[in-house]
Amino acid sequence: MGFKKADLVIINRSFWPIYPVIGEALLRFAEQQAETKDVRVIMQDHADIRAELKNQCRGDGVQFYPCKARSVSGSGVLRRVVDAIFFMVWVFAMLLCARPKKVYVSTDPPVLVPFMVLVYSKLFNAEYIYHLQDIHPEAANVVIPVNKWLFGALRWLDSLVMRHANLIITVTEEMAQEIRLRSATVAPISVVSNPAVSFDGVIMPVSKRAGFTFCGNAGRLQRIPLLIEAISAYIKSGGTLPFIFAGGGVFAKALEQLSNNNANVTYLGQISAAEAAQLSADYQWALLPIEDGVTRFAFPSKSSSYVFSGAYVAAICGDQTSVASWVRTNNLGVVIEPDVESLCAFFRQVECHEIDDISFDQQRLKLKQRLSFDCFISQLEQLLAAREARQ
Repeated sequence: MGFKKADLVIINRSFWPIYPVIGEALLRFAEQQAETKDVRVIMQDHADIRAELKNQCRGDGVQFYPCKARSVSGSGVLRRVVDAIFFMVWVFAMLLCARPKKVYVSTDPPVLVPFMVLVYSKLFNAEYIYHLQDIHPEAANVVIPVNKWLFGALRWLDSLVMRHANLIITVTEEMAQEIRLRSATVAPISVVSNPAVSFDGVIMPVSKRAGFTFCGNAGRLQRIPLLIEAISAYIKSGGTLPFIFAGGGVFAKALEQLSNNNANVTYLGQISAAEAAQLSADYQWALLPIEDGVTRFAFPSKSSSYVFSGAYVAAICGDQTSVASWVRTNNLGVVIEPDVESLCAFFRQVECHEIDDISFDQQRLKLKQRLSFDCFISQLEQLLAAREARQ
């Protein structure tokens, strides 16, 4: 580990190769920036990243400061909090070693790590770009109520980070508005859509199989208990369409049990990004459940990959949410009210071929271009270059 000052440090707990979307995108961004800059990456290591980089000839010119991961998405809340605190300490120590002029930091993990970046920036007169994939603690508070004193303290800390950022990046215009209202920041805010998982090598079938897929985190924000109840009711009433779930999360065991009890349901557990892309491409419908309250503070990451899969998107959320608007505006599928009766009715309509075909028009093709890896990386490069040009 050298002590030469870095030009740019990229901080994101989830990284390549375990996280093939944002992790892959940030690795490509780091590789591109390393052609002209001293670039370092601080991340959590799930699978010996240095060996993986060597095996796949990746990361040329980039220095990595990996911290061993002690939790996963399905871990308990306390374990994840402790892991986030440990990572926060690691991040600050590595920043002191690298002494970067610029820092890119995301909300993975939220609040504490970005606050450490703020502290570092004030101590060493550095700039930082704050990429809010989610707005916390509000996003977490939607499902797991946070103690009001802790909520207030975390919100104050994160608002402080927002106000002192040199640039803020977020996912939707609605989230950008929430950031302005909550923090009163005057920092410029750019909206950059998250990219989709790579569909290179995916075979797009001429005719998709009838049925539903869910690929992603089966977490607290994804209405998994509602889905399980609705699917069980649909099957009990004689429904025959298949449901295929892939991914981990706190409700993984519940999905496994649903699969064990019903021949119509398959739970694959954690699968590779390539397998998830192929699965979404094979079936007619992709399920996109999301808690209404969280759509002001987050946007489901799996949505971009669903667009590339060519599947119809079944958004399970309130009619007035940003997710519902996104599905309708881009002609991607349908929006279903989040209750058992509406979901069962939808499943039966699909089974009986009662839903009109949804045409994939030029608007959807343009959306795919905006959600590509190249577009995401290009936007990050342009934003960083614009900051440098002002100096």
